[in-house]
Amino acid sequence: MYEVILYYKFNEIEDPETFCEEHKAFCKELGVKGRIYIGEEGINGTLGGTPEQVTKYKEHLTTIPGFDGIDFKTDTSEYVPFAKLKCKTRDELVAIHKEGVDPDDGGAYLEPEEWKQVMESEEDYVLIDVRNDYESKIGHFEGAVTPKVENFYEFPDWLEEFENKVDKDKKVLMYCTGGIRCEKFSVLMKEKGWDDVNQLHGGILRYAHEEGGDHYKGKCFVFDDRLVVPVNEDDMDPIAECEITGKPADTYINCANMECNKLFVCSEEGARKMEGCCSEECRQSEYKRPFDPENAFRPFRKWYNYFDEDFKEREVEEKQ
Repeated sequence: MYEVILYYKFNEIEDPETFCEEHKAFCKELGVKGRIYIGEEGINGTLGGTPEQVTKYKEHLTTIPGFDGIDFKTDTSEYVPFAKLKCKTRDELVAIHKEGVDPDDGGAYLEPEEWKQVMESEEDYVLIDVRNDYESKIGHFEGAVTPKVENFYEFPDWLEEFENKVDKDKKVLMYCTGGIRCEKFSVLMKEKGWDDVNQLHGGILRYAHEEGGDHYKGKCFVFDDRLVVPVNEDDMDPIAECEITGKPADTYINCANMECNKLFVCSEEGARKMEGCCSEECRQSEYKRPFDPENAFRPFRKWYNYFDEDFKEREVEEKQ
């Protein structure tokens, strides 16, 4: 069994390029795989390896001055869900495309137990899913507002419209996969006039680990070869539908038409019916990849390759 960790830390790095080179060399020697982004504002990553490798990585990172106390979200997997190691610098750890957004000015943390208590004992709050729509489509907290955005940097524009629809005296609860997107979005909400802004500390993944996923419907999208992971083991029913058959499903694949490559929810039945394509037009395309029904739903490397090309404009989320 392998371990997969998600983590971030906002801490000034004076020379990100040198830090990145040294960090990448350590990770390569250790043998872990995954994605790590490093910038002047800190580090954001997700890695997989053996429990021993992951332990050594944690020990190494947390002994670097300024990087102690990192909240590592840890999951297990039967395989390492990354094709290789990528460690590079970025201007933003999570791309919101706005200057001067300081996480120190963000909302208050609610620990998973506190979050659950608020959901069960209070009624007058607004709950916001701070993830992209393809993530919330397959899973979200009960009663959450799920913005129709494809990229995190679209949230500031979404907030311009949203602020006129909700009383700013209301308590705000927000969550994402591991917490990093809320760190910045909560700052924007406070700047817009909301005072009681709260974020789920550690995100969905920590909540699932500590509270069993109560009040969460569906599964959690993750940015690695697994694509989705369980949250509430007592409620595993899909909340999305296969875009081909209309039946309940929460499996994502890419359209086999290389000119399309759309990421869409598709059941095994639907994939076989359309030979891995999202439409009849794509199924007839001369650029269609051969469809292998026996391996189509195994660790999905072609999704990884597709998504990584667009990852510069998307949040690492984080997968977190």
